[in-house]
Amino acid sequence: MPEADEVDADAIAQAVEAGTDGITVPAELLVEPEQPAPPLARSLYAQIIVMGIGEKIKLALRGNRDARAILIRDSQKLIRRFVLQNPRVTDTEVIAVARNRSTDEELLRIIFDRREWMRNYQVRLALATNPKSPLVLALKQLATLTDGDLRLLAKSKNVSATVASQARRILLTMREPR
Repeated sequence: MPEADEVDADAIAQAVEAGTDGITVPAELLVEPEQPAPPLARSLYAQIIVMGIGEKIKLALRGNRDARAILIRDSQKLIRRFVLQNPRVTDTEVIAVARNRSTDEELLRIIFDRREWMRNYQVRLALATNPKSPLVLALKQLATLTDGDLRLLAKSKNVSATVASQARRILLTMREPR
């Protein structure tokens, strides 16, 4: 399926936000369950796979945790972006997205742009250690990390050489007497 037109998707998202969309999705996918759900059901995944773009956008913006967990891995970038715009996205979900090495750069930038998420230390650490983080974003996070995490980054082979060397530089300047 080709990538949906950004203008059409934004219009759908605005209609969903305003409540004038007329798109129907199963009600059980919109309500957060009180009890933790068992591992994601195959039927839920199958339901989401056959949905149209409008239904997926509505579900991304309004869906429960299980629906968000499936849609954040959707093949269309547009759907993944709308999942992060869902007001019920938790810090735990954001940390998982930031840590995921297959997360695309656009989602990492969206996370970086949300001030309330960046207050969380685990989010900043995940952005600094994710090899797909844009270099500028990863480097900005280094100044906010603890000595222990900087030491791990300085030795890590899973981050870019620039991030590792900058972590070493920060550690050296912290040790030098002024």
